[in-house]
Amino acid sequence: MIPIADSVRSRSFPVVNVTIIFANIIVFLYEVYLSQQPLGLRGATELDVFIRHWGNIPACTLDGLGRETIEAQSRVCLSQPQALWTPVTAMFIHGGWLHLAGNLLFLWIFGDNVEDVMGHARYAAFYVIAGLAAAFGHMFFNASDLIPAVGASGAIAGVMGAYIVLFPRATVIAVLGFIIIPLPFPALIVIGFWFVIQLFYSAATLGPDTAAGGVAYFAHIGGFAAGIGLVNLFTLGRRRPRRTPDQHRYV
Repeated sequence: MIPIADSVRSRSFPVVNVTIIFANIIVFLYEVYLSQQPLGLRGATELDVFIRHWGNIPACTLDGLGRETIEAQSRVCLSQPQALWTPVTAMFIHGGWLHLAGNLLFLWIFGDNVEDVMGHARYAAFYVIAGLAAAFGHMFFNASDLIPAVGASGAIAGVMGAYIVLFPRATVIAVLGFIIIPLPFPALIVIGFWFVIQLFYSAATLGPDTAAGGVAYFAHIGGFAAGIGLVNLFTLGRRRPRRTPDQHRYV
């Protein structure tokens, strides 16, 4: 189920949301450039070094927070002199065009409305905090992992959590599977279905010797939970939308 539009119209230009989108695109274009710069080390490129340096490696980040692990003594962590910053920097790094496009599509559709309710400054802080919650959700279940986690999906999951609280009866236009005709769905169904998928695949990664295609599903869950839990705090004193099925007025 891929959303392509929603029924809620913003009252103001989403300057923070657009800035985040452009920042992700600029970083990705830099990644494309780095991917063309070989190091001559078994096919490694400058991009590999960049991701190891700025991606969120759980063992290295936790070691920087004072939790020493055997894994953190490896050469991987020696490549991260700024490990404590990586939960933030990793939010702007993506593993490919589809990874980037999928994340930014969800952010474009849901982020403007959340920013509209919260206000620009609060939304910026909310986005970063949701991303940090997502990073720590991933690290909690993968404390010894030496694989860099990258992507904005955890922070965007937080935005989706906030959206479902603020606009549970909004309509989302989505493409369902192989049906290329856009269809209207309640936002609660679209986002709820997405969340159930995250729960299913995250549970599948808990057993021994399991893998989930390199996707940090617990980051998505952590970000989504943070979004739901923090949205009321970040909208204190702001006009909230009335929950009408056909239109959204602010009170």
